[in-house]
Amino acid sequence: MTREEITNRLAAVLNEVAGVPMDEVTEEKSLVEELDVDSLAMAEVIVVAEERFGIELPEDELTGVHTVSDLVTQVEKRLAS
Repeated sequence: MTREEITNRLAAVLNEVAGVPMDEVTEEKSLVEELDVDSLAMAEVIVVAEERFGIELPEDELTGVHTVSDLVTQVEKRLAS
């Protein structure tokens, strides 16, 4: 799966869970400051992303996730392992 495909699938999850317009989801965007994803919505985004990608995203590895790019990288790492 390409990075672009992961980003597009995460955009769909962010839209579904947090109401973020898919066309606003780009890798450089901050999840909290620019896309207004609060902590409760972020937890739900993680759960849905885990289900959609068939992976587990350990909580301790998500503390440094601030941008869409950070989240894409975490998904990439899990898909590769």
